[in-house]
Amino acid sequence: MSRTDRLFQLMQALRSMPPPATAARLAAMLDVTPRTIYRDIETLRGLGAVIDGASGFGYTLIEDAALPPLSFDTDELEALVLGLREVDQVGDPVLAAAARSALAKLGARLPASQAHRLKHAVLTAQRFTPLPEPGIDVSLLRQATWDERTIRFDYTDVEGRETQREVDPLSVIYMQASHCLLAWCHLRDDFRAFRLDRMRELSLTGASFRPRRVPMLRAYLAEMSSQAHERAAG
Repeated sequence: MSRTDRLFQLMQALRSMPPPATAARLAAMLDVTPRTIYRDIETLRGLGAVIDGASGFGYTLIEDAALPPLSFDTDELEALVLGLREVDQVGDPVLAAAARSALAKLGARLPASQAHRLKHAVLTAQRFTPLPEPGIDVSLLRQATWDERTIRFDYTDVEGRETQREVDPLSVIYMQASHCLLAWCHLRDDFRAFRLDRMRELSLTGASFRPRRVPMLRAYLAEMSSQAHERAAG
């Protein structure tokens, strides 16, 4: 790890750890010695970060001079907290970690009064029954969807039947009971939803379906909406 990367990760750790963060805890997180943490803290202070504390007592990030202050009204702040906490609860592991990191970054950029409100927001999201773990690399799936790349994976349906699917991924949707991929299935020649926990061995085929993702997704969502209205009416 380069020194620049380490300094960046140290700032992230200071934002996310409950203060005061001791050198020992910071060193364990970054896999370095406490002496290295002492030196890096002084470097960050020299770059303008306001870090309270000292060796033996722990450190608290008071102000990050590299980041301009932000200001939100009360409802905006509650909405941001609720949204990020919801992602933390329902997102895949990588996305959940990203939500926690974003919340920590947000707290570091807010004025003290709003940072307090952020920490103790009235609204929250909590899931007491965890969603099933995805069976594939969701980061790769999201990137393939964004790049409009056709993918291939093994799939086990609700009856236990196994098939290999080749699909054009359109969107990942977070349902009440599972994460699902909305896609155009080449095998069925139709739109299909696939549970991520039933997918295995995800790979790229090399084919592209650009630039059709947005209109295809719009058509699939319209179809899903129509089917939901029909069920409600029936």
